[in-house]
Amino acid sequence: METPLLGFEPRCPHLFITNSRPSSSLPHSTLSVRTLTATTVVKSPATVVVVAEAPRTKPHSKSFLSRKSAISEIEQSPDFLSSLQRLARVLKVQDLNVILRDFGISGRWQDLIQLFDWMQQHGKVSDSTYSSCIKFVGAKSVSKALEIYQSIPDESTKTNVYICNSVLSCLVKNGKLDSCIKLFDQMKRDGLKPDVVTYNTLLAGFIKVKNGFPKAMELVGELPHNGIKMDGVMYGTVLAICASNGRCEEAESFVQQMKDEGHSPNIYHYSSLLNSYSWKGDYKKADELMTEMKSVGLVPNKVMMTTLLKVYIKGGLFERSRELLSELESAGYAENEMPYCMLMDGLSKTGKLEEAMTIFDDMKVKGVKSDGYANSIMIAALCRSKRFEEAKQLARDSETTYEKCDLVMLNTMLCAYCRAGEMESVMRMMKKMDEQAVSPDYNTFHILIKYFIKEKLHLLAYQTLLDMHSKGHRLEEELCSSLIYHLGKVRAHSEAFSVYNMLRYSKRTICKDLHEKILHILIHGKLFKDAYVVVKDNAKVISQPTLKRFCKAFMVSGNINLVNDVLKVLHGSGHKIDQVQFEIAIARYISQPDKKELLLQLLQWMPGQGYVVDSSTRNLVLKQSHLFGRQLIAEILSKHHIVSRTMVRSRSEPKFSRGQRGK
Repeated sequence: METPLLGFEPRCPHLFITNSRPSSSLPHSTLSVRTLTATTVVKSPATVVVVAEAPRTKPHSKSFLSRKSAISEIEQSPDFLSSLQRLARVLKVQDLNVILRDFGISGRWQDLIQLFDWMQQHGKVSDSTYSSCIKFVGAKSVSKALEIYQSIPDESTKTNVYICNSVLSCLVKNGKLDSCIKLFDQMKRDGLKPDVVTYNTLLAGFIKVKNGFPKAMELVGELPHNGIKMDGVMYGTVLAICASNGRCEEAESFVQQMKDEGHSPNIYHYSSLLNSYSWKGDYKKADELMTEMKSVGLVPNKVMMTTLLKVYIKGGLFERSRELLSELESAGYAENEMPYCMLMDGLSKTGKLEEAMTIFDDMKVKGVKSDGYANSIMIAALCRSKRFEEAKQLARDSETTYEKCDLVMLNTMLCAYCRAGEMESVMRMMKKMDEQAVSPDYNTFHILIKYFIKEKLHLLAYQTLLDMHSKGHRLEEELCSSLIYHLGKVRAHSEAFSVYNMLRYSKRTICKDLHEKILHILIHGKLFKDAYVVVKDNAKVISQPTLKRFCKAFMVSGNINLVNDVLKVLHGSGHKIDQVQFEIAIARYISQPDKKELLLQLLQWMPGQGYVVDSSTRNLVLKQSHLFGRQLIAEILSKHHIVSRTMVRSRSEPKFSRGQRGK
């Protein structure tokens, strides 16, 4: 019998080795596919232990040695495809999979793709081939991994749980959670039977997703229907989701459920539960939890003590926070700036700026390792207190001290310079972001636009907003409204309308006043066609005086071909068109005889809507009737006369009450 060394195909490519309690008897070594000769897997409800069997005593077969030699030659060949063609008859599918995985581990991405294509062309693929290929390719290209998955010809293979797990894991790791859930639902419809790894993979994606808790709970609710029980890993993931969403009651419930099912919570489970208490600063429950944890023999680690500090700060227990910070220092857990930053931030946001500065100074005296976050927190605190000169100086110090800054720090320094009105420093920071290839986020754009508006650089603010919109960031209505107003003031009417459209198409509804604001700007800029678009879509929320102003302006200078459309839209919105506006429109038509049809359409439309020409307009039309057809004009004006008499009669008739009318 041949040894399975070269063709070792794990039943599940996702092999997790977990221990509920660390054991000194188990070596903490990494076991690779190629170093396993044969294994015995010992399972218990809480542990999975891989125990290596004794070395084999029989000599390897010639077939085995040939395959081993072929694998080595192919992997080391500068032209592995040529070697593969020559040695293909020696190798089995599982041997090719070994080469495929080795290419993936070595980062030989192009070679991996070429090998996979060759295996497909020669029909030498297995479930493990797809699973491994998707796993390695997905780390570099999600689209290519999906392409490989979709190329699987056999439908039953596409629902193989290990292949599906590789695809879903790829999407989760690349932040494509929505696509991942949609694909998961499709896989289930196609026949996938998800396992515990599937759900652990999906749930892990919801830990840092805003408002991901409800969907995560839907997945948890599916478990019983698929015969899956939650294990320690899954409980840890679910508790982390609860913590990131501030769901302390749900977290407590899951911990109790763990205990009821016979699982012993470890320090990571307790840490997540403690973190859930930090949202509301529930220090009483936090203290109770720490006591319970110590009673079962678990010693708080650095993460837990730092999380407890966060709870105390959120709960406003600053004296206890300082004491705990001292404990962290004594335990050697305060070698970096994070706990100091948390306390400084909490103090400054509750108006205790001087105390925060004391912590900041103390941190510097002690030589605490800092990446600049402490400076960033103090710059923001000084800006909130309107101490802009101090904030500017600290920002300059930070620039000098830290060559490389992340986006949060850069935004904080940028804000300080903007608040202090330091244009030169603002431009320097923007250049620095470009040089360091740091992409601006929503906050960066927001800071800059507000600053440019304040400095009356309205067109620069507009260009910055365009850039912000092109990057896919949401637009804030208040900021856009302010920019629209200022652009109108400097007669940048088209730019103002552009901002209005960006905002309108990025939101379902916007403030009613904004429609009226942009309409005034467009009328002032004589952009009547754009103004008509605004009126057409929003006439019912625009005031009557503004509609009247628009109508008069359009009748005088708007596109003559749209005059009738404008009048119909205004009438349809409930706006009463007066005689002056009709007279201006008709006079324009008469001055351009080639618009005969438009004039006739208007005159014919008016009586049906209760409008008639007055005497002066009537005389004007009759005087030029030879241009439009005397007979037709006479007939139309006759209808106007009949409607006019009817209107006069109805106005002159006395109005009776019901009782009087009956008599």
